[in-house]
Order: sequence, then structure tokens, then C-alpha cells
Amino acid sequence: MSIRLTRRAALVSSVAAAAALPSRGWAQAAANDSAALADQVDAYVRRVMAAFPDQPAVSVALVKGGAAVLTRGYGVRAIGGAAVDEHTLFAIASNTKAVTCAALAILIDEGKVKWDEPVRTYLPGFSLSKPELNDMVTVRDLVSHRIGFGLGAGDLLFWPNSDRTRAEIMAAVPHVPIEDTFRTSYHYCNLMFVVAGEVVAAVSGMAWEDFVQTRILDRLGMSETLPLMTAADPAKSALPHGRLGPPLRYQGEMQTIGRSIQEVWNWSSAGAAGGFVTTPGDWAKWIAVQLARGRLPDGTRLYSEARANEMWRPNILVSNSAGPTAELPGRAIASTYATGWQVQDYRGERMITHGGGAPGYVSGTVLIPGRDAGFSYFTNAEESFLTRALRSGITDIVMGKTGFDWIADGARLKAEGDAKSVAAAAEIDAKQAAGAAPSLPLSAYRGTWRDPWYGDVVIEARDLVLWLTFSRTPSLQGPLEPYDGDTLRTRFTDRREEDLFITFTLENGAPVAATMKAVSPDADFSYDYHDLRLTRV
Repeated sequence: MSIRLTRRAALVSSVAAAAALPSRGWAQAAANDSAALADQVDAYVRRVMAAFPDQPAVSVALVKGGAAVLTRGYGVRAIGGAAVDEHTLFAIASNTKAVTCAALAILIDEGKVKWDEPVRTYLPGFSLSKPELNDMVTVRDLVSHRIGFGLGAGDLLFWPNSDRTRAEIMAAVPHVPIEDTFRTSYHYCNLMFVVAGEVVAAVSGMAWEDFVQTRILDRLGMSETLPLMTAADPAKSALPHGRLGPPLRYQGEMQTIGRSIQEVWNWSSAGAAGGFVTTPGDWAKWIAVQLARGRLPDGTRLYSEARANEMWRPNILVSNSAGPTAELPGRAIASTYATGWQVQDYRGERMITHGGGAPGYVSGTVLIPGRDAGFSYFTNAEESFLTRALRSGITDIVMGKTGFDWIADGARLKAEGDAKSVAAAAEIDAKQAAGAAPSLPLSAYRGTWRDPWYGDVVIEARDLVLWLTFSRTPSLQGPLEPYDGDTLRTRFTDRREEDLFITFTLENGAPVAATMKAVSPDADFSYDYHDLRLTRV
């Protein structure tokens, strides 16, 4: 996994008991504690920003005891631009997944869906590349990353921005390879959350975004939140930032990489997996209802406590270890994936969390039920060590843990990672300089190359060079050049995208098949062109 994006690493008192409390003094003490906690977190975020001065903006929401005690923006919407505040929109990508699961929970409470019912009960046409699984995969499987798809399988259907509709994505699902056995291992899979969104739509009679708007956002009063980023006003948004090289993506100077959220992140067709755009003030309301196990401030319920407990119940093991060490004080003994949330131990307590990564954005939500507290952090750049410092450092403050400097440790790891990336880039260039010439004239590699689940990749002559174009992904196009033998490499004209190697298989002196892989070892897993098995049309 890359170290560059956290996507890869990457979530009741009875009335009588409440009346028995010495309410006036206790409430004042709680208010004082919350204010002190907010002050500590605010000071810490400012320290993180100072330690990572290239970071344009950070936005934080902190909830304690059912109330938002801190909702604040730090920094600027874009380099040289206006300041962010608690009303500034950020893309939060896979933090959306818990909302999709809450939508399913609401339908389960209404008796319209069951977690362990086959998906085909609700989507009769649902099928997979392993037909023996067609009647076995349940709704719970869709949102637990345990069906057996490889990491990020099928993401190229919508990452980078694609022109596909949801219907077209669903039509591609039966062709996406499944590489592992059913329910044995964890492999992060956005594609099945798209299917989960279609379950919501089929059962409710509303598109996924309409259901979450009317049944969740409106009920919580989350008036600034948008289920889909296409409606995000650039004037109210934190704009995306990143490093485009040289020598590789995620290296070089920080720069604005889009004039809007949707320019770099349009997952309308995959909204159930990562469509949300929100503000810290609004997301604090979501955190509060999570900590309250589905209970709303007016005493009514978004979903039942039983459903809340199910969503936090582990379904698959993500990883395990011997536990914390002096160098890794937050290392979990067991990290699991539940239902739209990752559940693990952290310094002896239960932590429920989820992250989100999009081009130009990294974010996360952390719940600490034992402390009746939770927080979120939203950023408009791709600095994973900064977000690591926010996630672990704020958690330590909430838990009252001391003794580890997450900021200094992050700066050290960033320097080490940068050095490795620079060395990797030099090695890539050296291999190209020493590479063998192609077996055939470059014109021999021209043609239309097809994969059953993605579609066509076209190689043609353009302005005296060989040019590669992904038919359904507008940003993935650019010249091809020799690298080593029958492996060529791209130089995509959109430098926000990850270049690739394409290696051809020859039979009887002609190229008949091809595979792809990212040039950079830091490339995000959602560039899953490495899963393509191209044959010449």
C-alpha cells in the first residue's frame, strides 16, 4: 500500500438516572471540561498546521456529551485565497459509506431489507464473475469488503472521473474479476457500495441521494451537506490541492489542482461509496447521532439501537498484531471492518473510525464511545502524515494520553517517504535509459484493446507519436514512449493522473494481449488499470 493517501491505509441514561444527578454543578463541570478539551484540540490543530506549512486548510469538528464543542476551519480555501470557516465545504469521500449503511439500517427497521438476505432478493439481476456466489452474497457482504474482490477492484469505472452512469457500472459488475475466496479476507471495495446504494434505491423507490437527503440529512438538519459533489458551489468549497511532481505525483510544490471539487472528484455514479460534501458544523450532527446510537436530540430515532449495535459489530478481520509498542503506541491488536465502519482497539479502548481520500482531499471520522466523544478532520490536500498526526493526536487528547509526539513522528516519516520516492523515481528513469528497444515498430502496437469490465483502450498515431486513450476516462490519455522491450510508458497530459506501464504479449510476431501497472510505487489503489486484461479487437 502507498503511504501517500490514507485511502490506502488506508470509523443511555434513563430518565430516572439523569434526574438523580446533581444537574447544576455536574452540567457546569461538564461544560468546563468540554471547553478545556476544545481549547486543547484547537491548540493542537494549530501546531499541526505550523509543522506542515504547505497544508492549505484543515477543518475540525469535535463532539462531546452529545454537543459540538468545536467546529472550526483553519487556513485557506486555496493558496492565496480566502479563509475557510465552519461552513466551508470539503469532499469527504469514503466517510459516506457509513451514511449508506445508515440508510440500509432505516430500511431494515421498516422491515424492507435484511442484512443477511441475498442481494438478489432486492436486485434480481445481480450477478458476479463467480456465478456460484450469485445467490450467496448478502446485503451485509456488500458493505463489509469480504466478497473476495481485489483491493479497489472496478474503481476504474469511476476513478478518475468517468462518464459512466450507475446502470453502466452495474452492467460491468458481472465482469469484474474476483481473486479471493468468499468471506475469508478483507479487500477494500468501493464497487459493492455502489450496489448497496442500488439496493436502497430499489427498495425505497428513490435514488440513493434522494433517500439520504430526505431520510437522513433533512431529519438531522444537515442543511449544508450535499450527497453529491456536483452541486458544490466552488465559492463555498475548499479547493483541492496536491503535488504533481517532479519527479513523481505527491512530490514537488503544493499547488491547487482544481477550480472546484467536482473537477477532480465526480463520483455521482458511485455516490453511495464516496459522494458526500459537507462542513464541520454539519458533520458534528452526524457524529452526535452516531454516538447516541441513532437517537436524535428530540428523542425520536433515525434508526434503532439494535441497528446501531449491528453497524459497529465486526464482520471481517482487517489486520492483527502483537499490539502497541513504544514506537507504535496506537497499533491495534485487532483491526476489523464492521458495516461502513472500521472497529479496532486503540490504547486499550474501542475506536470506531473511517477515512476518506479523494484527489486533493483526505479526511476522517473517529468515534470513541467509551468517552462519549468523536471528531472529524477534513483537509484539502493529500498530506497523509498530517492527517495521521490529526487522527492520533486528537484521539490521545480526548483519551487523556500523553508521551508521544505524533507531529514530530509524522514529519520524520514524511522525510523518509519522500527520500524513498525520489530514489524510486531515479531508478525508474535509469531503467528506461538502459531499456531495450521495442521488439516491433511502434506502429505495430496500434489498435483497439478491450477488457470485458472496463471496455476499450485505444492506441493510435497522433502528431507523429503513439497516443493512448481510455475510452471512458477522459483524463487518461497521452503519448506512449518506449521503456523496456515490449513495455511502453505513458506521459498523461493531465499531470494529476498516474502514468502507467503497458506490457504487450506477442504471438507469431504480433501483439495480442496487454497488461498495465502504475509507474509510481505511490499510486493510489483506485488506479486499478493493473486489473485489466486487454486483448486486441
